[in-house]
Amino acid sequence: MKRATTRERLRYWFDNTMSKGTPALIGWLGLASGALVLAVATAAVLLAPRDSDENGHWPGVLWRSLLRTLDPGTMGDDEGSAPYLAMMLTVTVGGIFIVSALIGVITTGLEGKIAELRKGRSRIIERDHTVLLGWSDQVFTVIAELSEANRSRRGSCVAVLADMDRVDMEDAIRARVGDTGRTRVICRHGNPLKVADLDLVSPGTARSIVVVSPPVDDPDVHVLKVLLSLGAREWAERRPHVVAAVHDSANLAAARLAGGPDAHVIDADDMAIRLIVQSHRQSGLSAVFTELLDFRGHELYIRPEPALTGTTYGEALFAYRLGVPIGLRHADGEVSLNPPTGTVIAPDDELILLAEDNTMIELATAPPPVVEDALGTPTPVHTAPERTLVLGWNHRAPKILELLDDFVEPGSAVHVAADRPDPTPALPGLANLTVGFSRCDPTDRASLERLDAGSFQHVIVLADAGHAPDHADARTLVTLLHLRDMEDGPGAPYSIVSEINDDANREIAQVTEADDFVVSDKLINQVLTQLSEDRHLHEVYMDLLDPEGSEIYLRPAAGYLRPGAVANFATVIEAARRRDETALGYRLRAQFHQPPGYGVVLNPDKTAPLTLAADDTVIVLAEK
Repeated sequence: MKRATTRERLRYWFDNTMSKGTPALIGWLGLASGALVLAVATAAVLLAPRDSDENGHWPGVLWRSLLRTLDPGTMGDDEGSAPYLAMMLTVTVGGIFIVSALIGVITTGLEGKIAELRKGRSRIIERDHTVLLGWSDQVFTVIAELSEANRSRRGSCVAVLADMDRVDMEDAIRARVGDTGRTRVICRHGNPLKVADLDLVSPGTARSIVVVSPPVDDPDVHVLKVLLSLGAREWAERRPHVVAAVHDSANLAAARLAGGPDAHVIDADDMAIRLIVQSHRQSGLSAVFTELLDFRGHELYIRPEPALTGTTYGEALFAYRLGVPIGLRHADGEVSLNPPTGTVIAPDDELILLAEDNTMIELATAPPPVVEDALGTPTPVHTAPERTLVLGWNHRAPKILELLDDFVEPGSAVHVAADRPDPTPALPGLANLTVGFSRCDPTDRASLERLDAGSFQHVIVLADAGHAPDHADARTLVTLLHLRDMEDGPGAPYSIVSEINDDANREIAQVTEADDFVVSDKLINQVLTQLSEDRHLHEVYMDLLDPEGSEIYLRPAAGYLRPGAVANFATVIEAARRRDETALGYRLRAQFHQPPGYGVVLNPDKTAPLTLAADDTVIVLAEK
């Protein structure tokens, strides 16, 4: 092999130096510029000593030469001998090439640095922040909810890591979310599956991590991969709790195994099904759940209250000035909603409270007054078989019917109407329900009239799985308009629960005056946001939606407060307490169809004057 020459070695060394990028180029060009100025100044002193002396000798000539490299126009004022002017011309021409190249390199380097900053590749230095991994419309709901939750918290921060341009993410958040108040939103460009990219959002110092489901055909696969990546990570400090959702119940066990003990994975399908079934049975219940899950309204908090240790749950119902206890969380993690009023609060028990904000929760100095004369006469709750019409069919429908079977009385009936072959023979055996089927297009008015919707007490409109989400919502809206128009005619009124994919379509659907809307994706995102703040709330929500134990009911107000009597909400709480129930609020009949609350008032002032009509309802937590 031929031996490398000195020239080749020098060239190899020079190439390696230049490959180091902009700093190396600036260094070489700066060195060349300095060498040019030094050489010209020295030559001028030797070749034109008189002119050099007149211009400050060597230091003065050196300074003048430097100025000519930076500004060629300076040479226009030069005077002196031919050798001196020749040296000044030389340094000026050299400056045009070398210094101009240096300025160009510096400009290019700055542009590259700005472009790098635009990509969002610097590591954030935050603590106790919330991290969102991935990008979809879910991000907007979570950020909006966290912004509301952090209104009373200074220095709150949400960091988003997604494989998108940082500026595009920030523009989308500003357009869809708007003002985030005290919450700063920081976006970083990177792949959540790469350790180096994940470090950009400082997950080790975060309060919680939310794994976002991407808008792809199989989002659960992406969620599983991110959970595996987080589960295998070594954490220098405490490990933040991780929350995520899977949309296929079959993937739940694998996702929980991938996430490990510090991850909380919810079954989005199961929760949406429970909300649909519960909402179908109780007109206005989805508005109650929307209020509970939305940080803009009243939400649930879990907190210890040592001052109430040794008191009973019934006494604790009146212990807070602004807040309503709904249950207890015991030391072993078990949740007890609406426990018996004589249950004694143990030292390690935590109270589950309904309140507008955690900063507004405070004990009252004295129990609020109860107006005994205004107490209503308890009326027995009569249950009877129900008839339900299900319009449309999707993958949730079998589980909806299965769960509905646990709620209804024996002898109840469900009739399915969908534009597809009869799917009911594949259903499992149902104990309390009989199921019928008709093939029809739910958007066709004549087909709906043949179903005799007026003979049903409840109607469930499911999003059609055979169409894209937007088109499925459009079909749902058409069906709702037909049903409401038919209801205005002769026949018994029925409650309607509709499944809407996009929350933007929910606003459009309000013109139909449907009783309830279940926006599956938004409600699941709200649950994830709540869990990112307190992971133990998951057990509370699942207990509320479970057929066993206590659920939320909207019952006639006359059984709690005499119609027309002037009292207060403390009187309603006392009336419910005597029935082993927990009063959460009320719903005004006159505002049933007025968004956004649809007449629902949760956690009202216990001492403010209150009058309820006979057709109003009281929202209680009670046994079936």
